[in-house]
Amino acid sequence: MIIRQPVAASVPHLDHGIRVDGRGRRLIMVAAAVLFASSAQAQTAASRDPQSVFTAADVVDGRVGADRALATSLSRIEAHDGDLQAVITMAGEPAGIDGWPALPLRGLPILLKDNIETADMPTTAGSLALAANAPGRDAPLVGRLRAAGAVILGKTNLSEWANIRSSNSTSGWSAVGGLSRNPHALDRNTCGSSSGSGAAVAAGFAPAAIGTETDGSITCPAAINGVVGFKPTVGLVSRTHIVPISHSQDTAGPITRTVEDAAIVLSVIAGSDPADPATAQADARKVDYRAALNAESLRGVRLGVMRFTLGSSTGTDAVFETSLQALQDAGAVLVDIDKAPSDEEAMGGAELTVLLTELKADLNAYLASTDPTQVRTRTLADVIAYNIVEPRELALFGQELFLKAEEAKGLDDPAYLAARATSLRLAGAEGIDKLLADNRVVALVGPTTGPAWTTDIVNGDHYGGSVSSMPAIAGYPHLTVPMGFVRGLPVGLSFIGGAWDDARILSLGYAFEQKTKALRAPAFARSVDAMEATAPLLEPFSSAP
Repeated sequence: MIIRQPVAASVPHLDHGIRVDGRGRRLIMVAAAVLFASSAQAQTAASRDPQSVFTAADVVDGRVGADRALATSLSRIEAHDGDLQAVITMAGEPAGIDGWPALPLRGLPILLKDNIETADMPTTAGSLALAANAPGRDAPLVGRLRAAGAVILGKTNLSEWANIRSSNSTSGWSAVGGLSRNPHALDRNTCGSSSGSGAAVAAGFAPAAIGTETDGSITCPAAINGVVGFKPTVGLVSRTHIVPISHSQDTAGPITRTVEDAAIVLSVIAGSDPADPATAQADARKVDYRAALNAESLRGVRLGVMRFTLGSSTGTDAVFETSLQALQDAGAVLVDIDKAPSDEEAMGGAELTVLLTELKADLNAYLASTDPTQVRTRTLADVIAYNIVEPRELALFGQELFLKAEEAKGLDDPAYLAARATSLRLAGAEGIDKLLADNRVVALVGPTTGPAWTTDIVNGDHYGGSVSSMPAIAGYPHLTVPMGFVRGLPVGLSFIGGAWDDARILSLGYAFEQKTKALRAPAFARSVDAMEATAPLLEPFSSAP
């Protein structure tokens, strides 16, 4: 379901010289026809041909004109989102983009996860309780994108409330947006919670989307949809005006087709925000991440191989071994690490205590900042009560995590403070930091997760392993890059580093990407069973020629 937003009359975006006219509610494809009328044949081909998609670098460097980039994105959304349900809302269309001032991201189409506020669209977090939440403000990261010349196309679907409502949820589903589907096989899950963002970039709806992560919500959907996802160091990107879970672990980050595109977008959205104390160091720490990329950066570098993360998927493990050889061929020195550094069960238990305690405090603060005439649920307790009386909300799974969070005693609770200290120590000082130091390596590598599982609304999600928790809890950078396929389904390779080592992690992933070039356009197959390589194997054997 896509909600088309009306274009506000005479509302200028003065920072990049655009004025949106007052033609009101209108199908977005009218814009595509106007902007690309001189190339109608190319536009039609773009909606059919997965290879016709482009990168952010193509637009930024002028190889693809801004008007053509917008028209191509709109045509692909029109052609494929009926199958994917990746996009919840489309913004009003700008005009004459090629005439905008020369800005770093001029005309770059970008989608935003629908927990990130924009002044021109509602921000729902996928919940019907927030369906009318339109406070008329841009999140600071959105302001940075607009000031750099980016075109905010619209909002993407997500796992409702960023997947913190239930431990038996179906990722990619929200009451507002329905179920997002994986473009490689439509019966497969998108992972979450940045589900629509991952699926949309994979399908070529935009060269970049912004997701958010508390634990795995950028890297898992990026890997499972076969694209690049980068969770930066917590504090590098502002979280202001983003529907929260945890101020300790939340961050926004780019989901893109290439590492170079992730670096381009990160260079714009990174920076300090006075309203977000965690970002105090961001201005001093940020660099030009694209300029820092080096295709030879793996040469002579020691990488720690997290072998203790293997075993969840034999197919993924086999692709991983091939990727290790590619890393060696690129000059990396690999150091096997067979044992997890700390008690993962204790770390996970402490993390859950932190997330539920901070969810109650942070969500209550967010809801209090919204317009009470638009959002009647003013607290987490109100949301819980709303879900009970709204049939669609609890039709597929419950809200047991919300109920546990409501029982939390607050940010001064000794149990919460102890849990945060424990989880941070086990993930940071005794986790990633210890692995890096003890093995004299600059980064850790492992499979991001297994291939996409079949969406199962009866039993919920069934993940194929994950390496996201340590960097999520510690707040350290985590990059996933496509590394190959398991029966037509993509899997990703993770690069994990220490605090503020974002530029190096991106560069290492870039060097791997240039060596392997594992990105592949999705097939939009009905299922893995229906794929050309698989379907004959499911039929009875026949010896007939």
